[in-house]
Amino acid sequence: MRLVFWTGFWIFLLDQASKYLVVHILNLRQLGEIDVLPPLLNLRMAWNYGINFGLFAQNGDLTRWVLVVVALAISVAVIWWVINDPPGTIGKIAAGFLIGGALGNVIDRLLYGAVADFLNMSCCGIDNPYAFNVADIAIFIGAFGLVLFTGGKKPA
Repeated sequence: MRLVFWTGFWIFLLDQASKYLVVHILNLRQLGEIDVLPPLLNLRMAWNYGINFGLFAQNGDLTRWVLVVVALAISVAVIWWVINDPPGTIGKIAAGFLIGGALGNVIDRLLYGAVADFLNMSCCGIDNPYAFNVADIAIFIGAFGLVLFTGGKKPA
């Protein structure tokens, strides 16, 4: 369980530090955009009031609180699952990634009312209009890792 905690802690810290740097120190919320390595990597401020790609963002405060509760419930469920059916090392790391990312986005919703997204990547003539953050990457890696590297115990 320590591995899950420490992985989640460092992911959470990395996510919140990157958001603080971009939103407050680089002042991206005022500037709107900063080209880093165009078109491959750009910083584009986007406030996500819904889930992925802004889906379900219409109901404002209701959506905000529902998504906070859902993220917390998923985090608790993953912790419960890890305690009751411990996965291997990679599964524990994946669980930490998912929990750390989910809690990072929960903090955003509590502080700002929305998730602070700022990473924008485009390539090969395709202009990507969407932005994401470190927590989103961690949630994806964590969910993918849990699917790939955990599973039912094989019968003897």
